[in-house]
Parts: sequence; C-alpha cells; structure tokens
Amino acid sequence: MHHNVKSIRPFIGAKAFEISRQFYRDLGFEESVVSKDMSLFKTDGVGFYLQNAYVKDWIDNTMLFLEVDDVERHWSELKTLELPARYENVRLTSIRTEPWGKEYFLHDPSGVLWHFGEFRN
Repeated sequence: MHHNVKSIRPFIGAKAFEISRQFYRDLGFEESVVSKDMSLFKTDGVGFYLQNAYVKDWIDNTMLFLEVDDVERHWSELKTLELPARYENVRLTSIRTEPWGKEYFLHDPSGVLWHFGEFRN
C-alpha cells in the first residue's frame, strides 16, 4: 500500500502547559495555537501537538526521536540555551556514540524524553 504522507504528528502532554509552551518556543519550535488546551509546535516541516493534559504514566513513557543533520552542532547550540538552568526538571545529557550513530537526550519540564540523533551513512 502506498501513502502520500505529508507528516506525522504525535501528541504529548504537559504537566504545566504554559511552562511547556515557553520551553518549546525557547527550544526553537514555532507555535500555532489550536485551542486553549493544545498547540502545534513545528520546525523544518515536522511537528507535534502539545496538550494541556498530564497522566504521569503516559508522560513518563513518552519518547520522541528527532533526527538532525549534525548532532554535535545541534547539541552545542542547544547547550547555549541553558534550558536546565531555566526550567525545573529539564535534563540534558552529553552525546553518546552508538553502532548506528550518535545521540543525546533532553527531558522536557514534564518528563518527556527527547532523543536528538544523527544516523551513520
């Protein structure tokens, strides 16, 4: 079966919606408000929906992988934003090398785990 796919947009929750909205704007995503309880955040043609909804088990098990073209440059630029110092519960790891490529991790203010990675050619 062939699909003419244009995007895939996961839904993630937020423990403190306004704080998470600001976090993702600071991270460089462009926000489009969908309703008072949901926004679409996009960058470079990809996006996700942030909801004013918090279920601990759901958030604690939510992971997103964002592939970037240069993980070292991306990590260096993200590090200058000093997000862990500005937002409670935000954690940033160093880059690690895996057999498939490189990645680092960022936990958002609610606990959603982001993987930023670059695959080997």
